[in-house]
Amino acid sequence: MIKKEENKGQVIGDLKWDGLHGHRLLYAVIAIFSGLFLSVIDGTICNVALPSIAAELAISSSDSVWIVNAFQLVIVMTLLPFSSMGELYGFKKTYLCGLVFFTVGSLFCALSWSLPSLVAARMFQGLGAAMIMSVNGSLVRLIYPRRHLTKGFGLNATIVALASVAGPTLSAAILSVASWPWLFAVNLPVGILTFILAKRFLPQNAVKIAGRRFDWRSACLNAATFGLFIGCIEAFSHGIQPVWICMAFILLALVGTKFVMTQLRQTYPMLPFDLLRIPVFSLSVATSIVSFMAQMLAMIALPFMFHVTFGMNAVETGLLMTAWPLVIVFVGPIAGILAAKIHPGILGGIGLLIMSVGCFLLAYVPAGTDYSGLVWRMMLCGLGFGLFQSPNNHLILTSAPAYRSGGASGMQAMARLVGQTAGAALVALFFHFLGDTASHEAMLLAGIMTLCGSVVSCVRSKV
Repeated sequence: MIKKEENKGQVIGDLKWDGLHGHRLLYAVIAIFSGLFLSVIDGTICNVALPSIAAELAISSSDSVWIVNAFQLVIVMTLLPFSSMGELYGFKKTYLCGLVFFTVGSLFCALSWSLPSLVAARMFQGLGAAMIMSVNGSLVRLIYPRRHLTKGFGLNATIVALASVAGPTLSAAILSVASWPWLFAVNLPVGILTFILAKRFLPQNAVKIAGRRFDWRSACLNAATFGLFIGCIEAFSHGIQPVWICMAFILLALVGTKFVMTQLRQTYPMLPFDLLRIPVFSLSVATSIVSFMAQMLAMIALPFMFHVTFGMNAVETGLLMTAWPLVIVFVGPIAGILAAKIHPGILGGIGLLIMSVGCFLLAYVPAGTDYSGLVWRMMLCGLGFGLFQSPNNHLILTSAPAYRSGGASGMQAMARLVGQTAGAALVALFFHFLGDTASHEAMLLAGIMTLCGSVVSCVRSKV
């Protein structure tokens, strides 16, 4: 169960290992978080460019959405299998493979000449992103000394939150000086540098678990279950005939039941039911899903609100949208420090309550409100989300045993992706039934969801 770090002679195990120190910790942090930022932000960075890509490739607007969906779908289908691989073969090895896939996939995206080639490249890129995300939390737990672990989770939460909402802003900046292939080409130098730093400074971890092998059958069932789940959600907002949606749900129920029954019989399940039986872990995962659903509701609805209600153009909207992630940059690390002094459930509950107030204020914002009135409301949402995410990640990752940190890390990322996907589908449904004015109703739903999440988060202090 113990393995020595290559060329360093330091023992990495549950009892003796206490993270990295000095410049090695600094470079390891850069290696982890630069890869994480790339993998998360590429989920939204090409959204703004979809009209340009559709025109250049001579495809319809509806078909261009697959450029985004293919990337997200592959991640959701493969995240948990890759987290299992991380536990079996090492977090560092999985992370390095992810960087290679992601960087090569970015090159293929930049060189794509048609929709099929670009979608295939995005799927290849998604495999790399899934590997990176699946072991991110485990690597944070591995490299940080125990006394600074909450700071590490705080910085991790800041990076994820910032990357989740900063895609449109960064995309607009790149497109102002270059064409759409550069949205992917800029990943190449960063990906290569990150790989060099990760290979040099990330430590190995103990991986030998007697009698455990990678379960390919569970991996296939996992991919089918989550693929069908996302497909069923998306079908509602794309005008699919009800009979086909019903058939998809029946197939999802059959495959999902088989997957769950298989996992319940395993000692180290790919879908970590052993961890979900831990009350604090399962409640933290649930609140994470709710919070990211609310955030995605807001991130998609607000641009429509600014355009329809306030008559703003794309540049004005992009500038206003930066208020949310800008606050998180400062609040995330502070929340990580506070989590060591205030129970993470209480701190997270306060954060979601503040975010809920911000969402309600935006839902009922008067049409004559000026820029400053919109900015402080968005900053309130960012403040609340920043206070919640870091303590929540802390509870997810530390409530799991060290030997199951790979599964915990995978569930942390899966909760975010499922929440974001469901939130996007809910917005699409609102727009489908209510038109462009549905943005106010979407913000109202986001406020209700975060309010409920706040209550659940506070309950964790009693568990």
